[in-house]
Formats: sequence, C-alpha cells, structure tokens
Amino acid sequence: MKKLGVGIIGCGNISTSYLGLAPMFKAYEVRAVADLNVDAAKARAAEFSVRAETVDGLLAAKDIDIIVNLTVPAAHFAVTKSILEAGKHAYTEKPLVLSLEDGKTLRDLAEAKGLRIGSAPDTFLGGAHQRARALIDEGKVGRITSGSAHVLSPGMEMWHPNPDFFFLPGGGPMLDLGPYYVTNLIQLIGPVKRVAALTTSATDTRTITSEPRSGEVIPVKTPTNIHALLQFEQGATITLSTSWDVWAHRHANMELYGTGGSIFVPDPNFFGGKLELSGKSNEIKEAEGWDHPFGVPNQTQGENKRANYRGAGLADMAVAIQEGRLHRCNMDVALHAVDVMTSVLKSGETGKFVDMTTTCERPEALSPAQAAELMA
Repeated sequence: MKKLGVGIIGCGNISTSYLGLAPMFKAYEVRAVADLNVDAAKARAAEFSVRAETVDGLLAAKDIDIIVNLTVPAAHFAVTKSILEAGKHAYTEKPLVLSLEDGKTLRDLAEAKGLRIGSAPDTFLGGAHQRARALIDEGKVGRITSGSAHVLSPGMEMWHPNPDFFFLPGGGPMLDLGPYYVTNLIQLIGPVKRVAALTTSATDTRTITSEPRSGEVIPVKTPTNIHALLQFEQGATITLSTSWDVWAHRHANMELYGTGGSIFVPDPNFFGGKLELSGKSNEIKEAEGWDHPFGVPNQTQGENKRANYRGAGLADMAVAIQEGRLHRCNMDVALHAVDVMTSVLKSGETGKFVDMTTTCERPEALSPAQAAELMA
C-alpha cells in the first residue's frame, strides 16, 4: 500500500499535533502546509521539514491526495468546498460545518466528484473508547437505556491567545467540545432520534486573561451553558451538558446505564483513560485492560502521561480510500453529529423538541489488531 500525500491548510496550534504525530502512521505522509499568513506557513514548514505553499498552490499540487482543513470553524465549509473542487479528498477538524445545509452541500459535491470527506474527532478510535464499545457490543452491561455526559469548565479565554470565535455564532461549548461527546455516543449507542435543550449564557461579555490580549473584553453572542436531552433511535435517553460557565464540578465525563450494569467512560476528548464498569451487584471495577495501540500513553502533559493518536482517523481514511471501504470518521457520522448539535441549539431557541433529519450507521469498531495495522 502506498503512502498518500497529505497537505494541511491552517498552521495554527492544532497543526503541530497533525505534523508531529504523522510519522506514526504508515498510509500517509504530510508533504506541504499552507496558510493565509504566509509567514506562519513558512515557520511551520521549517519546524517540521515539509514545504510551504500558498493555499492555491497546495490545492493544485500534484503530489497531494488529501488536504486537511485546520482553519477556524467558520471557514470549514468554504475551505473544504475548495478542496473538493480542486479534486482532492478532504479531512477537516471538528466540527465538520456549522449548519446542516452546508454539510449536505459538501456531501453532494463529494459524491458527484467521487471524493471522500473525513472529519475529526477521531478520539473515539482510542483504546479506552474502543474497549467500551467492545464491552457494550458483548452485552456486558446489557442494553443501554440511559446515561449522562458532562463537559464543564470556566471557558476558553483563560488560555487561548485569540478566543473571540469561541463566543460567536458557530462557537460555544456545544459546537467546540460537543463533537467529542456526541460522536462517541453515536459510536457506542447509535444515531439520535430527537433532542430537547435549555440554553443560556452567564454573561454578555468575557474578559481575556491569556496573553497577549489579557484584559481585553470580548462579546458573547452564542449560548455558553447548554443542557440537552438526547433520545437515541435504539431507545436510550442521555443527558448531555456542555458549559463554559462552571468553575468546579464533580460530574463524571460519561456514564452509561444498561439493563445489566453500568459503564463509566473516560473523557471523549482524549484517546485513553480509566474505563470502569459494574454488573448488577453495584460494585464498580476497572475494566480489564487490553492491548490496544491507541490507548498507550505516548505524551507527557504536565505531570500526566496521555495517549494522543490524532491523525488515526486520517490514517484509516487513507487506507479506506485504497481498499475501497468506508472510513470510520466518515461524512454520514460527522453530518449526523452536526444535525444533533445544531438541533440542540435550535431547541434552546424555540423551547421545543427537534427531530433529526439525518441518521447514520455506527462506525465500524477498531480492534487492537486493526489499529496496529494503521501504524508505521
């Protein structure tokens, strides 16, 4: 199997993860980067020994098969559309797009051109989440009937150098962090049938405390405190809370309750973590480990070691293109996640339940052996 050539549009913070981790995977190699800020592209290219291109140059490059879209969310639709129009496969950071209509436009364009679209997050391919998937599929906790998921924090203005877009329409905790949680729920349980939500914002403005803009006040134009109820097609009802108005809490990241027990899933924002479950005895135990390559800690963050395999979804897509099969971080899953998240926001505006207009199949599970096959 040959390595597909990958280019990256957008040389911000997240590009370092894609560039730094790419050598772990055997089906692709990053060959070039581009950014509207030419100096940023040149600096990132020099840092990782790839070439710098203009955006137009990258779109036309003959040695590039897939282009990764790492621009800000508001630009995802336009940039991904330009990638497809250039005749190249597209893989985008989350969220796929900010509206269902834009997503359908991209899907139709890709189908017409015979191209693939992939979308982050790929953290659900991590060892902990695939172990949870296997345990659920094996019936270890029975049929999932209910559960809860929480991602709560004070906000992004404390660490991000330019946090403005997080608090504008298309931002907010649902569209920024929700993709990790919604996508993992889809792969664990299946598609969503309908949603309801209450949405608020604690304040109309935020004061940046990160450098270099510490002290600057920015407007809040999107809900920052969102509490949703998700009804799944298989019958489960899950509470999902996403907020940037919480200073401290004791909620677990994700708990799923079944007819035969409960399973406690670690943060879907990461590939690994501690997975626990119980049977009907109420005794909670750590799940027996398994040797999954995407669960092995490989990076140090502060005093902790984490498993980070960002690019796994891209690697699976590169293999799938050559094998003629559906990739796991596929368009239907990403589009359904957008449907769920934008419908949650719509419900918050209207005060009504909102039915999904899309559905999808659960992405294929990724076994330890299949994960190992993706690695160099």
